Amino acid sequence: MNTEFVMPVPPFPRTPAEDEKLRGRLTGFKAGYDEGYLRGRLAILDGRPEEPLPVRNIHVMYVASGKGYPYSPLDDAVLYSLQKLTAKVTVTDVHQNLVEQAAVQRPDLILVLDGLDLSTEKIAELRSKGFKTAIWLTDDPYYTDYTMKIVVHYDYVFTLERNCVEVYRSLGCAQVHYLPFAAHREHYRPVTGRSQIIRDVSFIGSAYWNRVSFFRNIMPELMSYNTVINGIWWDRLPEAPLYGDRIEVGKWMSPQETAVTYSGSKIVINLHRAHVDEVENNNALSIPAVSPNPRTFEIAAAGTLQLSDAREDMGTFYKIGEEIDTFSTPLELMEKVRYYLTHEEERREMALRAFERTLKDHTYTKRLNQLLTVIYG
Repeated sequence: MNTEFVMPVPPFPRTPAEDEKLRGRLTGFKAGYDEGYLRGRLAILDGRPEEPLPVRNIHVMYVASGKGYPYSPLDDAVLYSLQKLTAKVTVTDVHQNLVEQAAVQRPDLILVLDGLDLSTEKIAELRSKGFKTAIWLTDDPYYTDYTMKIVVHYDYVFTLERNCVEVYRSLGCAQVHYLPFAAHREHYRPVTGRSQIIRDVSFIGSAYWNRVSFFRNIMPELMSYNTVINGIWWDRLPEAPLYGDRIEVGKWMSPQETAVTYSGSKIVINLHRAHVDEVENNNALSIPAVSPNPRTFEIAAAGTLQLSDAREDMGTFYKIGEEIDTFSTPLELMEKVRYYLTHEEERREMALRAFERTLKDHTYTKRLNQLLTVIYG
């Protein structure tokens, strides 16, 4: 179906000034048409109900990370999904007396998120009393110096990094499973009306040193577009003061604020952190990261085009070049920014395909259903 905007041009002669005015009107009409078409398609897709999943007659005690923001949105997503998929959920966190709570509540499964602040002695005592335990690790492989010390204490280990599976199995963990994060639709969804934010390009994330180095090479051209960078530590970028409030320093954005920003951007850059940080390295084995980060799914769920640095396992989740696109160098990123900002229909259709794929395959209810299927069949 041809969705290009066509507006008739009056046949009578015009002055150069009238030509310029008409071109401006045509550009404005076309931009409005493109935006309206995208928002309308997104609204239709967003209105579709999620595929029904089985509700298991089990009682899950969910142990939240206890770390507050930015982990609390993950807790919200997991809890929301568990409540849809199980008969009963009891919520607690790593700072509570879990042994005492479990003795009273008698859950079928104790599911821990992150777990770095939970003593392994508590987990050992719970298992000794017959409780089934599972942990979903949030930051692999970046904190494997710590996670390798705790995973052996759980019945089931779920990691969002494919390369950590065999590492944990080599430690003696019998049940290790690859389970990346996803998009929480209550947090990340597209703006289907007129967006309050209008950007060409956005990047949201902390200024890890690999990101600072990557962006420094292309800052003049990248910022020649309507580009805004948000996140903490961007005072590490020496050129940051040159761009004023277009590089926001020192702010954590809420999921809802992030989703609105994604949705109002024509392109969102997803640049993963390095698996070994130049300053703070908690991955002594230098386990490479090949799996997509949570933002991969969240950007797609906001209904916008994503340009991500190429990761080996990205193609498992999205069709590269059809649903999202990737880059390997700063120059390749800029080539694709230029291309998609001048090929509106391709940008729009790719964003729509990624959005539809995310709703179908990459929500937290789908991930928690996978987790429960591993444990209960």
